[in-house]
Amino acid sequence: MKTVHDIKILDNIPVLVRAPLNVPIKEGVVADDYRLKRAVPTIEFLTSRGARVVLISHIGEKGTETLKPVAEALGKLVKNVSFCGTTIDAAARAAVRELPPGHVLVLENLRRNSGEKKNSMEFAKELAALADVFVQDSFDTCHRVHASMVSVPTLLPSYAGLLLLEELTELSKALTPARPSLAVIGGAKFATKEVLLQVLLKKYDHIFVAGALVNDFLKAAGHEVGKSLVSGGDDAGIRKMLENPKIVLPTDVRVVREGVMPIPKNARVASVDDVQSDEIILDIGPETVKRLGGMAQSMKAVLWNGPLGKYEDDFVDGTHDFAQAVAVSSAHSIVGGGDTVAALETLGILKKFSFVSTGGGAMLDLLAKGTLPGVEALG
Repeated sequence: MKTVHDIKILDNIPVLVRAPLNVPIKEGVVADDYRLKRAVPTIEFLTSRGARVVLISHIGEKGTETLKPVAEALGKLVKNVSFCGTTIDAAARAAVRELPPGHVLVLENLRRNSGEKKNSMEFAKELAALADVFVQDSFDTCHRVHASMVSVPTLLPSYAGLLLLEELTELSKALTPARPSLAVIGGAKFATKEVLLQVLLKKYDHIFVAGALVNDFLKAAGHEVGKSLVSGGDDAGIRKMLENPKIVLPTDVRVVREGVMPIPKNARVASVDDVQSDEIILDIGPETVKRLGGMAQSMKAVLWNGPLGKYEDDFVDGTHDFAQAVAVSSAHSIVGGGDTVAALETLGILKKFSFVSTGGGAMLDLLAKGTLPGVEALG
């Protein structure tokens, strides 16, 4: 796989960069610029060599969101940034033509065009026509079979950006952890995590199942989970996995009765043997947090993706306490997932982790499958 270091001529060359610009927006302003900061090295590498840098990305899920506030935030991190409110029309083409060397142009949300998610070759051709070179630097979207990820690279000389290269290099270390090792994996559905868990069981000494995913495991183990979110999937597969002593489950949880507002002040701590039929599991309990934190202290490697509780409803105690424990440990720590990274930023301990990935699903897919569509497309 070729990287930006292999591009021989960049001066006055239009370079199309698939960048990680999908960041949270609140009240029209970027609420978290972590991904933008990670995008800067590749952008500056190109602009410092005189390239005319054209950034493309998606933002949000609806397809109606705009990248304008992202361009404004990026302009505080990188010099000479402008924004175009379209992507592939005459206005966009004119904006690219007029872009001076060393400057950056952010085009509008790719997903405003249905061809992006449909992996339309026609849409890919329109994008490719904007530049002479393509750089893939959006690791967080490399697991998607979208036009900008897998079709554009077939139409232009294509290279990996510095962030993508770093992600692949650092995450490869997660598959060869020092021993003893601990993996903490959250999520909601066993079916989407089964292959990953099988891979990690071969690589890690302990696997702690977190998030709503743990409800499936507790139910399969014969515990009452009340009205908690469960996948309703393959209990037999989970029971088979539970036979492996490497699997670690919580011993206590925080629960709220169904019909009561699911907020921390309404929660009670319950043993996993004391969850009632009308209760919902929303976080791990203090006993489990203490045990998990103690494990982290004795590990040489910790892999973590996904909060330990329902983070969006402020059930953050388990996640925050575990984060603090890993931060002060001597383990080589690799972490990913939007809410997980947000927790580290909230606590001000991001830099205490060995590597923080910009990807959530992409990180997990890479660990499970060894590659990603967006990476394969680079040849």
